[in-house]
Amino acid sequence: MNTVTLIDNRTGKKYDFDILSSTLGPDVIDVRKLYTSIGMFTYDPGFTSTASCSSTITYIDGDKGELRYRGYDITDLATKKSYLDVCYLLLNEKLPTKTQLTAFDNELRKRSFIHEGLKGLFNAFPDRAHPMAMMSSAVSALSTFYYEHLNVANKEEALVMAHRIIAKIPTLAAFTYRRSLGIPYIYPDIERSFTENFLYMMRAYPGENLEIRDVEIRALDTIFTLHADHEQNASTSTVRSVASTGAHPYAAISAGINALWGRAHGGANESVIAQLEIIADVKNVDAFIARAKDSNDEFRLMGFGHRVYKNFDPRAIILKKLLDSLKDELGIDDNLLKVARRIEEIALNDPYFIERKLYPNIDFYTGLILTALKIPKSMFTIIFVIGRSVGWITQWIELQNDTEMKITRPRQRYIGEKNKIL
Repeated sequence: MNTVTLIDNRTGKKYDFDILSSTLGPDVIDVRKLYTSIGMFTYDPGFTSTASCSSTITYIDGDKGELRYRGYDITDLATKKSYLDVCYLLLNEKLPTKTQLTAFDNELRKRSFIHEGLKGLFNAFPDRAHPMAMMSSAVSALSTFYYEHLNVANKEEALVMAHRIIAKIPTLAAFTYRRSLGIPYIYPDIERSFTENFLYMMRAYPGENLEIRDVEIRALDTIFTLHADHEQNASTSTVRSVASTGAHPYAAISAGINALWGRAHGGANESVIAQLEIIADVKNVDAFIARAKDSNDEFRLMGFGHRVYKNFDPRAIILKKLLDSLKDELGIDDNLLKVARRIEEIALNDPYFIERKLYPNIDFYTGLILTALKIPKSMFTIIFVIGRSVGWITQWIELQNDTEMKITRPRQRYIGEKNKIL
């Protein structure tokens, strides 16, 4: 095994640390024995250079703008496979056959109904409760109905638990929306597919045989696929951290939902469309771009740049093409589209953005498509939750099977007072 040598310039002593190989991306230095060897911790705020786990689920190359699920390129999956194909892939490490996909789809349809007792929980929320707050509470409450999932003993039980949460989250999501409007809840229609069923539960009224257009299903299904997993981001790391304590898997996912709610994470897509509405007209774009480039102005242009991607976000490229091909069929707001196109044009050609690698990210395009689907801004991050649920639960399963798993416990650099005397 290769090693890297650290020389302590205080003492001249040398310490060797193993280098662990990766199949893709950078290898890692195993520093688990650093403290016992030299009495020091590493210092890495935000964990920008720290690998917290080994994983076989998702790979990202931020410099190349590459994203893979289980080795498959995201472009191929998003353009050639359905979201349920991707869910099956993440959970089972292989794409399903036609028969397996049909069986998986049928099982999710049957598991999409929620316990009637949960309706009382929704009714207890105030009228102006944000859907993400309701969603987090509802998912956490699921742990009280399926307490047996606290102790998942084998793969079969883990898959039952995973299928249950994936199937029920769209129903819970639709209920949060309808509760916010004070309109009757719509139960799942077992004759409808996963993505179609969510749109149906969002839009329909009791007794209505609502037709959902294929173009709408395809657009939302693609968004779900692009959000399915994204390595060790803030919400996924939160799920893993909570799961490391032995908490119920649904409680861990509830924690992930809360982390996703933040504007610097999943809430960014809501901020993008709100900002486009504030800019309002193409003639106002240049003034807002100038503000974004002014270091003395707190204004920040939303939907550009990414913590990991220092090239184009591959998910954004897919959505941009989808937006171009479906804008007429979906009925994209023409004025918002013009504003977005002008911002995009400037950002891709202005040295200020190019030098800082501030390329459009997935959030820049998601809001335009969701708005065309008549999904309100308050539900944008909920859409993210639906797509990401399979990633979170797959990460949870992987963590349980990791023989090196330990409770998450970062260390700190203490810079406070010392030796104070009463």
